[in-house]
Amino acid sequence: MNIRKGTPDMFGVSGGEGGNPSPFQPLAERVRPRSLDDMRGQEHLLGPDGPLRRFLSGGQLPSMIFWGPPGTGKTTLAEICASALGFRFETLSAIDSGVKEVRRALSDAASARERGERTILFIDEIHRFNKAQQDTLLHAIEQGVVVLIGATTENPSFEVNAALLSRMQVYILKPLTEDDIASLIQRAMDGDSLFASRKVELEDPGFLLRFAGGDARKALNALEAAMSLVPEGDGPVQLTADVFERALQHRAPMYDKGGEAHYDTISAFIKSLRGSDPDAALFWLARMIDGGEDPKFIARRLVIFASEDVGNADPYAITLAVSVFQAVSMIGLPEARINLAQGVTYLASCAKSNAAYAGINEALAESKLLQNLSIPMHLRNAPTKLMKRQGYGANYRYPHSFPGHFVEEHYFPEGMEPKTYYRPTEEGREKFLADRLRSLWKNRY
Repeated sequence: MNIRKGTPDMFGVSGGEGGNPSPFQPLAERVRPRSLDDMRGQEHLLGPDGPLRRFLSGGQLPSMIFWGPPGTGKTTLAEICASALGFRFETLSAIDSGVKEVRRALSDAASARERGERTILFIDEIHRFNKAQQDTLLHAIEQGVVVLIGATTENPSFEVNAALLSRMQVYILKPLTEDDIASLIQRAMDGDSLFASRKVELEDPGFLLRFAGGDARKALNALEAAMSLVPEGDGPVQLTADVFERALQHRAPMYDKGGEAHYDTISAFIKSLRGSDPDAALFWLARMIDGGEDPKFIARRLVIFASEDVGNADPYAITLAVSVFQAVSMIGLPEARINLAQGVTYLASCAKSNAAYAGINEALAESKLLQNLSIPMHLRNAPTKLMKRQGYGANYRYPHSFPGHFVEEHYFPEGMEPKTYYRPTEEGREKFLADRLRSLWKNRY
C-alpha cells in the first residue's frame, strides 16, 4: 500500500531530493504529467467543458472508474485529482491486496477524516477484486469516508458488481493518438536529463508510434531502452529503427489498437467470418493477437457475431461463442488463442442467417412509432381478483390445450395488424423454423 499527501511533486514511486523525480526512476515516471494542462489526449474529459476539469474547478469529486487501455493516463489522472484538491492519496493494487488491506485503508481514511483530511483511494486493476472485496467499499463510499477511483482495462459492466458500479461514475479513457504520443516524446526529449547533454533525433518516429499502439508508457519505455544502447558521449544521436529493434527485440506489428488499423482489422475479421472463410478469419485473428489486442474484446465480438450473423441457422453457435468467451476469460493468452481459433473456425464455417438481427431492428423502429397502442385485454396479466373482474386475461386461449400446442391468436397491440419481422431463411436449422411458421401462420409466412 502506498500513501501520499496530495502535493504538486508527488508523482512517481519515490521522489528525489526536494520532491523532484529521481534519476533512478523510469523515464515514464520522471516525465509523468503533474497537472491537467500537462496531459495529452482525453479532451472529452479534460477539455474546458470536460467533467473532470469541472469537478476539480468546483473542488468536488465523485467516486469514479477510469476504464481504458494501458498507458492512457488512468493513474496519472487519479494523482492529479488528489494534487489539485489537496487530498490524501492512498493506493492499492488489486493484484496483491485483499479484504484486510482494503479495510486497513478505509480505517486510515476514517481517521484522517476526523483530522479534517479527505482521502482519494485509488485501486489499480479494480476488475481483479472479487465480490467480497468490492462489497467492503460500498459503505465507505456512501458515507464519504473516501472518494474511490478505480482503474481498469476491462469493461466495468462485466467485471465490477452492480452495487459498486451504481455508486460510481464510469469515464472511458481513449487510446492516445499518434500526435498525443509524439508530443509526450518531444516533451521528454526536451526536458529530461537523459537527453540534456545530447542532440537526439528519431530517424523514423512512426516506428516508435506504431510500436506504442496508443500507450504512452510503452513509447517512453521503448525510447529509454533505445537510449541505453547508445554509446556515451556528447555527440549527436540518431535513433534508427534498427536501434529500437535491438533494444526491444521485437519488430513492431503494423497494428494500432486504438487507431484506424484496429477498426479496419476487426472489420476485415468480421467480414471474413460472415463470408464463411475460416482461413482469412484465422489470418486476421492472428494479426490481432500478434498486435496485442485484448482477447476478451475478440471473444465478445464472436458472441455478437453468433447472434447477428449466424442466428437460428445454427443455434449452437451462440453456445459455443459464450463458451469461448468464458474460456478466454479463465485462461488468457497465449493458450486462449486455441479457444479463439476453435470459435472462429466454427463460426466461419457454419450456416449463416441475419434474420433475428434484421427482425429486432425493424421491430424497434416500429415500436418507437406505435408506443401508444395498448395491450389487448386477453394478453394482460391478472394477478388480483379485481383485475380479473375488469377483464384482464379474459378469453386468453392456452396454446397447450389445443392440438399441436397451437391456436391462432392475435398477439399484437390493439388496432395493429399482424406484421412479419422475423423472416427465417432456408439456411441450416432455420429452414425447419421457416417450414413450421409457414404451416402455423399461413397468411403471414
